Amino acid sequence: MSRVKVIKDVTELVPILRAVSTKTKRDVYTDLAESWKTEEEIEEEYGEEGKKALKIFDKMKLVETRWQHTGRETRRAYHTYYSEVHIDASVPIAEISDVLYAAMIDEEEFEDLEEQIVQSVREGDTFANDISKKIEHSNTTLKSLVKRSVNLNYKGHRVEELKEGES
Repeated sequence: MSRVKVIKDVTELVPILRAVSTKTKRDVYTDLAESWKTEEEIEEEYGEEGKKALKIFDKMKLVETRWQHTGRETRRAYHTYYSEVHIDASVPIAEISDVLYAAMIDEEEFEDLEEQIVQSVREGDTFANDISKKIEHSNTTLKSLVKRSVNLNYKGHRVEELKEGES
């Protein structure tokens, strides 16, 4: 069955761009498009980086899961959710540049910004407007950074820290 990811909010581009930002992520995503794979199979073939990629894809809702029998055990298997992307967005250049900035900054800079956001949330600042002022970035950049993060989630106008195992 063919599923199409319709993108109307440009910040939804971040998960797609991050899904192929390294060779390992791209290879894992390609493998998952071709067949169902367990976390153990991904880790065996791609190591810890492949396992992290799987976690990112799961958080970004780019994969679906099912239970699969592997001999005497039942394990969770993953497969890509979408086979096509349809982009239907018209945005000012400033907004698209904020989205691309958030998607493409290096890991060190991203982790620093992510930590600032997490710290703000832990201090009680959960409204996106307050956090974006605190980290001195636009609301679009904040939303894009949250979409990139496996530790944060955007709900309405609030930013939440995800607990271990949530997605």
